Amino acid sequence: MTNGPRVSACLGFDFDAQSLWIGSMGSNSPSMISRGEFGAAAIPRILGLLERSDARATFCIPGHTVYAYPDLVRRIRDAGHELGHHGWVHENPQKFDRDGERRNLERGFEAFDKVVGVRPRGYRSPAWDFSENTVDLLLEFGFDYDSSCMGSDVYPYYLRQGDKVSPTEPYVFGEPTNLVEVPVTWGLDDFPPFEFVWGTNPGLTSPSDIEEIWRGDFDYAYEHSPGSVYALTMHPQVIGRGHRMLMLERLVNHIGDHDGTVFETIGAYVDRWRADNPLDRWKAEHPAYATPGTRAAG
Repeated sequence: MTNGPRVSACLGFDFDAQSLWIGSMGSNSPSMISRGEFGAAAIPRILGLLERSDARATFCIPGHTVYAYPDLVRRIRDAGHELGHHGWVHENPQKFDRDGERRNLERGFEAFDKVVGVRPRGYRSPAWDFSENTVDLLLEFGFDYDSSCMGSDVYPYYLRQGDKVSPTEPYVFGEPTNLVEVPVTWGLDDFPPFEFVWGTNPGLTSPSDIEEIWRGDFDYAYEHSPGSVYALTMHPQVIGRGHRMLMLERLVNHIGDHDGTVFETIGAYVDRWRADNPLDRWKAEHPAYATPGTRAAG
């Protein structure tokens, strides 16, 4: 990018609430589901930090959560933050056929429309997983961007349509679409290091360890990657605990102390990036992402 800030810090909050434990975890335990309820309790403190820091953020919310906490979702909207589509009940798209995945997207849109009168422009897949139909459906529903994939780190790219995967044949690259991907990474996600899940995820890492990682990625982007995006993925039910909120506030202050850095929504960054990187020109400049077909060794 040639215009705009040196680094755009896009703070993302996946407000999953109970849907995470019902959808992804498949639980009906009142105790486990109540862990998601804490996410709603943490929203006011997160909004307070954002207000004090004059920061705009992106909240990716399942339709199930929109219905469960309409007043909080309206409060997020009214504070000037972006609302992103995050499925219906935090379901993995891999577990649905094309019609089922389409219906989950429709139900998410219906919830946003009925509760807040907003149609999200961006999508974040529950569990950061895609099916073979996801890109087609995102284009069908007119999304401007996705933030679920990991093919880059500090710069977006255009998602391809029609990649073919086989364990016995060469990888076949599809054709880039007009759907912008703002990449993510588990290393900039709070759930794996912090959230304890019996038998699967130990969690409970010291915030100082994660602060070092998160700060290091920002510092690298600031020094080496002008016009880049620093995309954090956090969950109110995870980051909202007191000791982690203190860490987040330190990190936000650190980022804000750097000239040329802004806190903005993913959508705002995408609009500027797309204007600076028209699809046809970007394809010519990035053949590693944009050349379709197989790529035989020379």
